[in-house]
Amino acid sequence: MINRVTIHKLISVFEPTSPPLLCSSVCACVKKPVSVLLAQPKITRKANPLQREGDWWEARSLDTGNSGYIPSNYVAPVDSIQAEEWYFGKMGRKDAERQLLGHGNPRGTFLIRESETTKGAYSLSIRDWDDNKGDHVKHYKIRKLDNGGYYITTRSQFDTVQQLVVHYQERAAGLCCRLIGSCKRGMPKLADLSVKTKDMWEIPRESLQLIKKLGNGQFGEVWMGMWNGTTKVAVKTLKPGTMSPEAFLEEAQIMKRLRHDKLVQLYAVVSEEPIYIITEFMSQGSLLDFLKDGEGQSLKLPQLVDMAAQIAAGMAYIERMNYIHRDLRAANILVGDNLVCKIADFGLARLIEDNEYTARQGAKFPIKWTAPEAALYGRFTIKSDVWSFGILLTELITKGRVPYPGMNNREVLEQVERGYRMPCAPGCPTSLHELMLQCWRREPDERHTFEYLQSFLEDYFTATEPQYQPGENL
Repeated sequence: MINRVTIHKLISVFEPTSPPLLCSSVCACVKKPVSVLLAQPKITRKANPLQREGDWWEARSLDTGNSGYIPSNYVAPVDSIQAEEWYFGKMGRKDAERQLLGHGNPRGTFLIRESETTKGAYSLSIRDWDDNKGDHVKHYKIRKLDNGGYYITTRSQFDTVQQLVVHYQERAAGLCCRLIGSCKRGMPKLADLSVKTKDMWEIPRESLQLIKKLGNGQFGEVWMGMWNGTTKVAVKTLKPGTMSPEAFLEEAQIMKRLRHDKLVQLYAVVSEEPIYIITEFMSQGSLLDFLKDGEGQSLKLPQLVDMAAQIAAGMAYIERMNYIHRDLRAANILVGDNLVCKIADFGLARLIEDNEYTARQGAKFPIKWTAPEAALYGRFTIKSDVWSFGILLTELITKGRVPYPGMNNREVLEQVERGYRMPCAPGCPTSLHELMLQCWRREPDERHTFEYLQSFLEDYFTATEPQYQPGENL
């Protein structure tokens, strides 16, 4: 959560292209404590700009004179809308709903985000409740006047968005309810562990401390760890001989460039065997374990469909980047707070050198998730990922049941080739099963794109509802 300037540590942030500003009121508030960057509550921007390294800005303490790099998304100019606790910036409608419907947000919790459709405008999203829908989210457009003011209804206009928020915190005035408090948020996502690992991301093994084993896999283990004693990370350790270190480093160069909210961020590697893969930490572990043994047991259809939509969004990005996952299944999806889902292990399957895996029909190969053209002929494409996504949908609906129950790998391969497809599982809507069948079309080109799958799943429950509440009826 962003802390206001009066109650937290402050820093002065500079961009190299900015003109010098003397005695300005421009300051910055820190979204997370940074030990070296301390300052008094009142600071001014200095004339000499410091350096900027992509996502990292150099900041100087006005108290001690010490300087260091901080993530640029951890700071915002004081008194700007970006510094407000309720401002979430560029965020889609579905992500806003996920955040607001998370644990600990009562009715009246709200956030403001950039409008997805109108430049310069904003959207107000509020958590509401009623007997029919239970907990849900309502959205209102905040429009901009030609003179710079803002309004939801033209009868109540304000000079700033902050003034608008204060007004609706005091009274509902036609909204579904009064604004009670800003939505809880996690820490901003880091693209790198530090400015030093931004380009040189091979790190010494000694900089990692493995703290708690989270799981065992066929090819290694997953640990919760600490990097440099400061940053919580996930560490995947691979058994020696699993893959060539040289091939892994080459693939990791590509993986590091893939950045999306629904992909687990690769931070760094240790490429000498045993290979370590260091990524962002996801608090709830794998989707498979979450569904079978965790909170996932109590999830209802809307939450399951939303998780599927998140996975489809990440895969749509992989699709746009002309990349392939090759091993898409619930075991390779990680779950964080508020049911956030992210795709892990993309691209690694191609590098595995284990004979029981490379045979494609060996004991370790995930036949039940693999499209027939990929399992039989090694033709892996984004369309074979679509097939796997259809299987993943069955894992979601059945809370982690192994696909094709009662059948072994050989039987699955034979039956699928003959045209067999899994029937509709108990509790699965017909429309969702039809989507799975589209993912399992024999001809790869006849399967849906992930772009379509994302759109279909995001709108699954909202196609008949208005996107925004009518402001003029307030």
